[in-house]
Amino acid sequence: MLTNIVWGNNAIMRIVLLGSPGAGKGTQAKFIMDRYHIPQISTGDMLRLAANQGTAAGLQAKAIMETGRLVPDDIIVALVEARIKQPDCKDGFLFDGFPRTLPQAEAIRKSRIFIDVVIEIAIEDEEVVKRLSGRRIHPASGRIYHQLYNPPLVTNKDNITGEDLVQRKDDWEETVRKRLEVYHRQTKPLIYYYQDWQRCGDLQAPHYVRIDGNARAQEVRDRIFTELDKRLV
Repeated sequence: MLTNIVWGNNAIMRIVLLGSPGAGKGTQAKFIMDRYHIPQISTGDMLRLAANQGTAAGLQAKAIMETGRLVPDDIIVALVEARIKQPDCKDGFLFDGFPRTLPQAEAIRKSRIFIDVVIEIAIEDEEVVKRLSGRRIHPASGRIYHQLYNPPLVTNKDNITGEDLVQRKDDWEETVRKRLEVYHRQTKPLIYYYQDWQRCGDLQAPHYVRIDGNARAQEVRDRIFTELDKRLV
């Protein structure tokens, strides 16, 4: 069995996790955080915290978000720079949903926010559609079922209460396909960006790893751990 690892200040693990919606990034992020004792940095959480704290960048971001506009990359990068200086990031961090676009990746590179490893969890679009559109939820308890992988005993009924299960709007097939379109247009180019950067021989380039996301979550976890442990040797 794989055990938790704690290492000294000379070994830092700064990670970017890439992958389409439904690839299992949230599940794997939790495994990585628990094993390597590094915080997960979500830009959404970071923006809300900065706004609540009343920092200059936070108030600026809040004003922009209240109008429904996207927060500019320079503000996002400034918040990221401030966040990774916090004590809990001394041994590294895991970026969740950042960078999301090529300009953001370029901005953190120019700001010398170093990344050690980029992990892509690769999965085909049709598998994503199958995974997400098949989910059903019992609203009162939050229990989750899946039509193929974890079906209820009675179709569309909760196993415990017998109440109806629902499909969230985010899991509608039409919605899932739209999310995938956005991913391919905005975020997937990051895969080629980091691959090309590593191939150019730049010593500051992060190590790029592609993991097959079609396996069971525990198998994906173990493959990620194997790759990350190599960086600690």
